[in-house]
This record gives sequence, structure tokens and C-alpha cells, in this order.
Amino acid sequence: MIGEICTTEVVCCRPETSALDAAKLMREKHVGDVVVVSDPEEDRIPIGIVTDRDLTIEILACDRDPSKVRLSTLARKPVVIARESEDLRAVLGRMRLHGVRRIPVVDEHEKLVGIVTCDDVLQALLSDMQMLIQSETKAHRREQLARR
Repeated sequence: MIGEICTTEVVCCRPETSALDAAKLMREKHVGDVVVVSDPEEDRIPIGIVTDRDLTIEILACDRDPSKVRLSTLARKPVVIARESEDLRAVLGRMRLHGVRRIPVVDEHEKLVGIVTCDDVLQALLSDMQMLIQSETKAHRREQLARR
């Protein structure tokens, strides 16, 4: 389940936060995104996400003033989310469908509980495959020993 592999420390901003302040926060926290939420202290319901790539393409490359652009105008909406109880493969499929590499993870009340990246999901799937291969190899060895 996604809730088991997501990063629970998520950097959040309000919609009225400037792109400049969001960029400074990303740098300070060493992250590549901020999740835009209606209220960072209370409900933490995701309403969008802004990545470092969004800042580069939508602000810097367009020669816009980052201090004047609000995240509410920059955030991708509707935000693509994952539920913490969802299967890894389903979430990976949704990420591919929407062309995103990271998505917020919410609980049953739509409240933000974490964020998951494509790399997180792939690492978890690879780990599962490795465990399966190891157990198959052990079973095969036991079979061979039993036949002797």
C-alpha cells in the first residue's frame, strides 16, 4: 500500500504564497515540490502541487516576476492524488496516465498524509520482486535437495 512507502514530511504552502517564497522554501527544505493546501495547520487538503520544474518553465523561462505569481495560478489542478490504502501498481498507472512523477497521498478524509514519487513506487515494486525471486530460489533448492 502507498501509505507504507510515502514520505510523511511534506512541505506545504497556501494558495496565496508567491512563487518566489515557494522556491526559497524548496531550497531551504531540500525538496523539489510544495503541495498547495487550503490550510497548512488545520485540514491540509491538497488543492494543487508546484514543482521546481513548474517554477523553471512557467516563471523563469517566461521571464515572469516570481514575487508576483501566486501558487494558486501556478499549481496543477485538479491535483492528482493517491489514497494511502491504494495498491502500488494502481498509483504508478495513475502517475503514468497523468504524466506526473510525484503525487500527494491522502487519508479517507482527503487530508494530506504524505507524498510519493515514481522512484518510491518503483523501488518498492523492485523490492517485492526481489523477495519473490529469493523465495522461489529457496523453494527450488529445497526441491532439489529433497529429490536426492
